[in-house]
Amino acid sequence: MKTKIFLLLTFLFSNFLTSTAQVTLNGVTLPAKLKQETTELVLNGGGIRTKIFFKLYTAGLYVTAKSKNGNEIAAADKPTAIRLTITSGMVDSEKMSEAIREGFGKSMKGNTAPLKTQIDNFVGTFNKEEIKEGDVYELWYLPGDGVKAFKNGKLQTTIAGLDFKKALFGIWLSDTPVDDDLKEGLLGL
Repeated sequence: MKTKIFLLLTFLFSNFLTSTAQVTLNGVTLPAKLKQETTELVLNGGGIRTKIFFKLYTAGLYVTAKSKNGNEIAAADKPTAIRLTITSGMVDSEKMSEAIREGFGKSMKGNTAPLKTQIDNFVGTFNKEEIKEGDVYELWYLPGDGVKAFKNGKLQTTIAGLDFKKALFGIWLSDTPVDDDLKEGLLGL
């Protein structure tokens, strides 16, 4: 009898873990794990970037170990990724570039001068080809390599430096994020 109860509990617990392993938000399924080369990250949380009434994109934050501390995640010299799926036709290259620049301004409390060249190069990622609904951006930080930006699985650019990673992830995770509700979702709060 004890064995049957143990097996039943094990089955239920494993089903619970697998059923909560991925998250679907705004019609977008965020995978439980992301892999880049030999690095595998787990989903920390997810959320929706809204502006006025528009749901612009769905984001998932991926880390080596789950955390609820945005500043620590942004500052850590550890593999980290954020996955952005464009969910609105209102998002185009020009608006996304402008929003990313504004995000860096908030993340860096207005002092973007030290990273101006890196920010300019990164923003160029969103101008290489038109953005359309359904596009997926993955922004990976890999220690020693820097931030690698992918669009629909294709590498767009690499920006070196932990300072850049901290500023970039600070767009969503700093004390002054672009969207407080999105930050809470990414941190699983």
